[in-house]
Amino acid sequence: MSMAGPGFSQDLRQRQQQSLVLAPQLRQSLKILQVAAMDLRTVIQEELQANPTLEELPMDGVSLDQEKAASDNAGEDGPSNDHDGEGGSDELDFSKEFDILTKLDADWRDYMANAGGNVPRTSEDDEKRQHFFDSLVTETSLQEHLMRQAKLADVEPATMEAVRYLVGSLDDRGFLTQTVANIALQTDLPLEAVQAAASLLKSCDPAGIGAVDLQECLLLQLIAKARGESLSARIIRDHFDLLIRRRIPDIARKSGAPLDDVQHAIEEIGKLDPAPGRRFAEDSNRIVTPDVTVEKDSDNWKIELNNDYIPRMRISNTYKELIAKGSLNRQERDYIREQMRSGRFLINSIEQRQQTIERITREIIKAQTAFFEEGVSKLRPLTMTQIAEIVGVHETTVSRAIANKYIRTPHGVFEFKYFFTPGYQSEGGDAISNTSVKEMINDLIAIEDRSHPHSDQELVAKLQSKGIKIARRTVAKYREELGILPSNLRREYS
Repeated sequence: MSMAGPGFSQDLRQRQQQSLVLAPQLRQSLKILQVAAMDLRTVIQEELQANPTLEELPMDGVSLDQEKAASDNAGEDGPSNDHDGEGGSDELDFSKEFDILTKLDADWRDYMANAGGNVPRTSEDDEKRQHFFDSLVTETSLQEHLMRQAKLADVEPATMEAVRYLVGSLDDRGFLTQTVANIALQTDLPLEAVQAAASLLKSCDPAGIGAVDLQECLLLQLIAKARGESLSARIIRDHFDLLIRRRIPDIARKSGAPLDDVQHAIEEIGKLDPAPGRRFAEDSNRIVTPDVTVEKDSDNWKIELNNDYIPRMRISNTYKELIAKGSLNRQERDYIREQMRSGRFLINSIEQRQQTIERITREIIKAQTAFFEEGVSKLRPLTMTQIAEIVGVHETTVSRAIANKYIRTPHGVFEFKYFFTPGYQSEGGDAISNTSVKEMINDLIAIEDRSHPHSDQELVAKLQSKGIKIARRTVAKYREELGILPSNLRREYS
């Protein structure tokens, strides 16, 4: 049957295409380079479980350098029986793999019976393990917190059922996403029961939960503080549009209250929680553990890598001796040797990771000496390409090496990538990072006259007086990134 015809054509061509496939060991090396110190321990533990020839030493055991040297000298040499018999099929045969493991397990038990056991776990290891499990906690959700309170109230079953639906309709701020009438229609519950449930919900802790919008949320919090008739409450209730635009003189004129009183009322409103439900949100923050600590030692800067979360490893002497005894067949011997190669590659990768991080840190210190000496305002422009050229690696290697990693400095803990930033050239020829420019903007706003705050254009003029040429839109962008309001919203009236 011919498929040729109008609108149909066949195009049979040969195409040659190149693709880069990373070897498993190379992928592992890149993964080790990229993960942070705390996560590295998990990666290594997975390898320890998968590779029987690797064993972990106590934390106060042999140093990483010593273990690397011992591993390099381990060798694969035993009786040279490499040519006894032909190689098997290249196809994966998991039954053979299990047979090898079973034989190794029997040999292991025989050896351990004579050797007297393995290196015991130390009390320090047990304490760290227990601390890890003790750190796993389960947070109470907002829904659970509200339902516990609702169950203490003496309400009708229909009202309690309505509370469940209302709690399920809250967003992450704690606001209702549906009207009471719509919930009554969707659930076939009496409107009176849903209204009673909504009132119950608004009386729950934290105050402000169950509101339909920000205005009601803030008002509920003042009512919970017995401030429902205060000037703050009246401003929220009657002049909310002026409040969100911070039109303080207009609020004073329309409310008939003195300007100072209005200012104090707005300060009280500013202390309220605009999203009370978020305090129950899952905490996605991580405990930051610096990978590197930089300290001044006399006239030099000392670099200390964090090795606390990196297990000490070595190639097990047990498997070396099993090979040396010559009692294994070729398949068993090849399996052990491959695992030993993999183990040595892992140890070398960890060592190379630490060396790369140390070299990059040392070059960052050289490039950012003024920062380490004086602080953030002295941060200079720096690119990963500059560091890569000095260290002698590719730019992507620098990017991987600094990913997810932190450095402790005399001025606080910073991400490694914090030190890589573009910048400006001052009229004096000095290079200034955009981070330092942001710091200058922040300092200028911190000391401004609150009754006459600096506009973005005035900030441009002040920076230009310091020799920094910068556009007004760039100042506005930096100000927003710093979380600083525009001048009309920063103004305070007296």
